[in-house]
Amino acid sequence: MAAVTRPRLATFTAQGATNGATRYGAVTDAGIVDLSARFGQTFPTLREAIADGALMKLADDAAGRSSDVALDTVTWQPPIPAPEKIICIGINYPDRNAEYKDGKDAPPYPSMFMRTPRSFVGHDTPLVRPKASPQLDYEGEVVIVIGKPGRHIAERDALDHIAALTLCNEGTIRDWVRHAKFNVTQGKNFDSTGSLGPWLVPYTDEAQIADIALTTRVNGETRQSDRTKRMIFSFRYIINYISTFTTLVPGDVIVTGTPTGAGARFDPPRFLKPGDLIEVEADGLGILRNGVVDE
Repeated sequence: MAAVTRPRLATFTAQGATNGATRYGAVTDAGIVDLSARFGQTFPTLREAIADGALMKLADDAAGRSSDVALDTVTWQPPIPAPEKIICIGINYPDRNAEYKDGKDAPPYPSMFMRTPRSFVGHDTPLVRPKASPQLDYEGEVVIVIGKPGRHIAERDALDHIAALTLCNEGTIRDWVRHAKFNVTQGKNFDSTGSLGPWLVPYTDEAQIADIALTTRVNGETRQSDRTKRMIFSFRYIINYISTFTTLVPGDVIVTGTPTGAGARFDPPRFLKPGDLIEVEADGLGILRNGVVDE
């Protein structure tokens, strides 16, 4: 059976064509159909389109149109501009839990932390290894983007609140996640150490997310590989749990956990260095690709 080709909606800037303004559009093999030109007054960004439930409307409008922007002129941006919340789930694959070698079973509730938008770059933009530490690490993850607001969302209804999917390299400064006794905030929020993208793929049904193959490669070598059907905490449960303590709103980003195989777990550790190329790939979502440079 042929693979399903799903719409891809991206946020970008482009040389010349958009005068440096941030735009959004539908990605094709030939380029990008600039949907900001057609819908910008109604939906200034993809966040407003998500809130209106209009992602498929945008995709349908772009179908059959010629591209307006060449891909080689594009600077990719994280797909959701200024999300209200970026919530990250930790230790959500069985082998990842085993890495801690503490003899404990999987925890009854998910670990989580927040990240700032400034800590992420887009596709094909280098991650920045900061002056403060050489311990920049990679973590490939599947991301769900909330489309319908809610609080105390029941698991049976949770997937109705997903608007789209994308990918994340949840880059981490390893020694800075150990600066304090109870938190990882510092090591997870250095500027430009992670990435989101390349685009949003609108969510359609549970089959789309039930068993996604997720792989992370560094310089072509596979470092992480697992499937979402093995997650400790399902997409349904994550939405249910988070919405117990906070209201989820359109455009909220939930980063759902990384498999085993991050650089810190090798002996000796294999942290990222300038010139490395990291690729996070998932079924139906494409490839999120980033290099590395020093601050």
